[in-house]
Amino acid sequence: MLVDVHCHLDHELFSKDIDEVIERAKDMIAITAGVNHESNLNVLKLSKKYENIKASLGIYPLDALEMSDKEIDNEIQFIKKNSKNITAIGEIGLDFKEGKNRERQLKILTNIVNELEYLNKPFIVHSRGAEKESVELFEQLNVKKVVFHCFQGDFSVVKRIEDNGWMISIPCIVVRSKHFQNIINEVKLSQLLTETDSPFLSAESGKRNEPFFVIETIKIISRIKKIDEDEINKILFKNYQNYFC
Repeated sequence: MLVDVHCHLDHELFSKDIDEVIERAKDMIAITAGVNHESNLNVLKLSKKYENIKASLGIYPLDALEMSDKEIDNEIQFIKKNSKNITAIGEIGLDFKEGKNRERQLKILTNIVNELEYLNKPFIVHSRGAEKESVELFEQLNVKKVVFHCFQGDFSVVKRIEDNGWMISIPCIVVRSKHFQNIINEVKLSQLLTETDSPFLSAESGKRNEPFFVIETIKIISRIKKIDEDEINKILFKNYQNYFC
């Protein structure tokens, strides 16, 4: 069974044909991630409507910067209240490329992790322009379950992720990205997962992405690891089961 551990099925680009998109993904599991309160509500609705869609609730770092401390606390309480209905916590993280006020971002992320780690669910982490800082924060907080999505950090930091026993999810742009191909080559297969970040990060530039397209990533992993695609599917599904279930 294929798994997409990070997508955004509540995005407006899926508003006209979400049923068809999920029908194409009917034989796989897709974890759709919330980024703010409205998005979290929509993600929960999708997971209740479609059996193969799982929910991940979070506060995207750029959204968090627009929220007050009270609003952030309310959303944390909302996530706690819905903990039995979710598979993971995210999308959370740091964004030093697009977001200002690094100190506040670090404070918010630390608060989210400290408040929610007891749920024992993986944190799905956005780390754009803050790869090293994100890894350091999760190390300092001694977090057990972390999935770094679309991780662009250098290989000294990738090695730290591996040494901590965390996971890296490989997006479909691996088809045209030497960086992600190198990650596949260097990181143990037991610490890899597949994602789409759909509707973004498609294998084909300019094309809308969707969960079913993880098959493109499977092909690349199979080629680089020199293991049959069916066996890769089994291993990656086992990785998902071990980490999320």
